[in-house]
Order: sequence, then structure tokens, then C-alpha cells
Amino acid sequence: MARAKSNTTNSASSDTKDNAVMLRQPAEMKYADELEYLASIDKGARPFSWRLSPQMVRTFVLGSTPSQKLDRQIEQKWYGDSAIAERAIVTLASDRGLLLIGDPGTGKSWLAELLAAAISGNSTYVVQGTAGTTEDQIKYSWNVAMVIAAGQSRDSLIPSPIMTAMHSGAMGRFEELTRCTSDVQDALISILSEKYISIPELRDDNVAFAQPGFNVIATANSRDRGVNELSSALKRRFNFVHMPVVTNKKQEKEIILFRTKELMNRHGFEVDVPPTLLDVLLQTFADLRETSAAASSDDQRLESALSTAEQIGVLEDAILHSRYFGATNLEAGALAKSLVGTLVRRQPEDISVMNQFWHAVVEKRSKENKGEWEAFLEGGKQAMGLF
Repeated sequence: MARAKSNTTNSASSDTKDNAVMLRQPAEMKYADELEYLASIDKGARPFSWRLSPQMVRTFVLGSTPSQKLDRQIEQKWYGDSAIAERAIVTLASDRGLLLIGDPGTGKSWLAELLAAAISGNSTYVVQGTAGTTEDQIKYSWNVAMVIAAGQSRDSLIPSPIMTAMHSGAMGRFEELTRCTSDVQDALISILSEKYISIPELRDDNVAFAQPGFNVIATANSRDRGVNELSSALKRRFNFVHMPVVTNKKQEKEIILFRTKELMNRHGFEVDVPPTLLDVLLQTFADLRETSAAASSDDQRLESALSTAEQIGVLEDAILHSRYFGATNLEAGALAKSLVGTLVRRQPEDISVMNQFWHAVVEKRSKENKGEWEAFLEGGKQAMGLF
């Protein structure tokens, strides 16, 4: 059930930049109280200019345990193998960059944001990698008006997020590294190895040095492998941490509920997801993955990665649809329509795959389990009838 929250924020308030009116707060703002508390009790050794010790960074990411005997509970924010988080933290304390690699929806960007927030207190020094990303976006560019007026100088230089992180001794983030062309990727080599950026346009003060604590957290989509492979020189500058697809249903359920509630809080209402409907969603995705794995060609598979992130998207869409255009409670039919609408992308290939799946698998489960499965079956059929 969705319950409306009272909203006492005055839209005419002068504090328009207050956290409350942000569409999405970065992790260091959202969890500022937890970070401040952990820093206040942290007795561990801190590498370089880290705001927390590695042990407390782990606690911030994975949550506190009773054995730590803390005065307050620290909630778990990233759900995965603790060894992955620990290896990532240790890497960032070393001289090598961290490359989180895995399928879409495995939580790479979220883990990167949490780590940067806990270590540096700022997770916003981000470069988004695309085919159009240039070397300037990694290093620096120029304020053209100032250059024309007074020439090139440090004042007219516009630092990239990575250069700003270097100046601050903070964590720089590089999303989707393998989407960038090879020459752009290789701009990182000197940054990671020499820890400085040369500025040949300047005569004096023409080197920007990284301060202690600087490092780079990059992410890469394993499905992009072969698009723009990293050079061997760049690979040597990174420690690779592979992010597995979540297959444990209990863990996946925790992730979906955690992230969906966060997303719904942005809309100003709390959400109660019926356990039976969540089980229907989890089982359907598990069946779709099994069907996809058994398929002999791409035409027999959905284009979707069938990730946990896509389940969250399906559930968010269904909740909002029920909230605004249906009943107050989340309904099985709305969930099915959202699932079909989210996963069907190619026509007619995905329609054919989904139709076969619906009649072979969902219809069978509907006959066996009745209840929510029956409404889920009909909702999916109605959605596919619109294509």
C-alpha cells in the first residue's frame, strides 16, 4: 500500500538548494549522519587523507554487526559478497586504480558511489564514458572568453572532475570506461601511473599534481567487451574486481525492496510491497533467465539483461501506475503490464519470445498456484495485445 507523506516544504523558501528539494541526493548527503557518527568513533588507521578507516568504510557499505557494539545501527546499503567490498577498499588504499566490471544491474555504480562517499566525503567527481567522451573531459579544457581576454592561465583553465579529485586528494569516478575510444582511455595512463597531468599550454606552473588520497574508481560493462578493449598498459594500472550477477533470491529480494523504497521516497510516499507479488516477480525473472540460458540463438532471447536493476525498474513502474491510475494497492495485473512494457524492446523478436514464455511458463504457474498468478497471467496477455 502506498501511504502519502505530509509535505511541509515551502516551495517559496529561500533555501531552494537544500537537500530536501534535490531530486536525488548523493550518498554523502543522504547518509551524512551515519558518516559523521562513524568518523567520530573511528579509532582505526586511515590511509592518506581518508575520512574513515578501511574497517569503517566496510561498515558504512555493508552495515554494522552486533559484535561491533555500536551505539546506533548502520544500515546495509550494498548487498553482495563482503570479500568484493573488502578487495575494493584495499585496492583504493594502494597505488592502483579500481575497475569494477560486471553485467548491467550488478551494482557497480552504486558501490563506487558509496566507496567515494565514505573515503572522500564526495562522490560527484564523475566522468561518464560514452563514444563521444573526449580527452578534455578527463583532463582539462579552457574558458574561451577568459583566454581571449587575458590569455591561457590557471585562472582560465577548467579542470575535469578527475583533475578536481586530484587537487582534493579524493576519489575520481569513471563510469563505463570501455564505452570510450582507446585514445581517450589511454589519457588515464599517466594519471594513474605518474599521478599528475601536464598542461603544455602553460609556461609556468604547468603540472597538476595529485594530492595524497587520490585514486580512480572505474566501472565497465562486461557486455561491452570487445567494443573498446582496454590496452594492456591501462589494465596494469587497475585491479579488476568482478561483480557477479545476483542469483540468491533472498539477497535479490533485499536489494529490490531497499532500492524501491528509496525510489518511492523521492515521490513522497512509502510503499508496502505484498510478499506474494514480490515472489511472483522474482520467480518470473528466474524463469526468464533459465529460458534465456537454454535458448540456442539471440532471436530466442530477450534483449534485456534480466538484471536486478531491471526488476527494480519494473516494480517502480508498477507501483507508480497503481498509485496514479489504478487502485491504491499494487496489483498483479499492473505488475505484469510493467514487466512486459519494460522488457519488450525489439519488435517482433521480443514479442515472440515473451508470448512463448507467457504461454509455456506463466500459464503453467497460474494453473498450479492460482491466486496472484492468475491476475498476473491476464495482465501480461493484455499488455502483449497492445503491440
